[in-house]
Amino acid sequence: MRTRLSRAALPLLLVSSVLTGCVSTSSTGDAALNQQNWPICSLIGGAVGGGLGAIESSAWAGGGAAAGALVGGLICYAQDGDQDSDGVHDRRDRCPDTPAGSAVFPNGCPYKDDPAPAPVAEPEVAQDEVIVLSDLGNVLFEFNSAELTSNAQAVLDQVANRLTGASLVSVRVVGHTDSVGSDAYNQGLSERRAQSVVSYLSSHGVPAEKLSAAGQGESQPAADNSTDAGRAQNRRVELFVDR
Repeated sequence: MRTRLSRAALPLLLVSSVLTGCVSTSSTGDAALNQQNWPICSLIGGAVGGGLGAIESSAWAGGGAAAGALVGGLICYAQDGDQDSDGVHDRRDRCPDTPAGSAVFPNGCPYKDDPAPAPVAEPEVAQDEVIVLSDLGNVLFEFNSAELTSNAQAVLDQVANRLTGASLVSVRVVGHTDSVGSDAYNQGLSERRAQSVVSYLSSHGVPAEKLSAAGQGESQPAADNSTDAGRAQNRRVELFVDR
């Protein structure tokens, strides 16, 4: 009886030895899942078990094949654990300590993060603006006149340098006055002063076709006309720049 048991166990021991060595060395990490190898192990186990059983008798061949297939499949499947929970079984995992949740290649190694693309600079959009010049800073015009003072010319030189480039669409110059004098007089004075600014800018490089002049007289005060400071603020020229 002991001899028969020994002979019965021999195919299983040989199958176990062969497959244990096989599963520990055959994995290259190329397969999508090594867990799929267990049917192959079963076939190998069945073939080895059947061959070894046939040595005893033809009856033993069938039993040895069945036992070898069962043992082979169990050995392969048992070695397909996933300790780091990355979806790749341990015996084919070349990077066994991958952090949980990482995206990995079929061999268990994580993808290398591609460098973040450099931010694309948004094109600078030209902005419309309103430039306001008033007597509150420097007196723009001679008294009751449309003639520019030297201070006004110096300021307009700086303004003219800003009103260049292909992005410039138009510049609308609007003159304003305080409330001293009649409405009609102030209206005409505001128009002449606006035109004086347009002429100066045109002579200093700003395209004439992009310039226009208008006057509002005393109709749009920016401050209280009852004070000197308020009236000085109301005596102004506004440049509406469209880009």
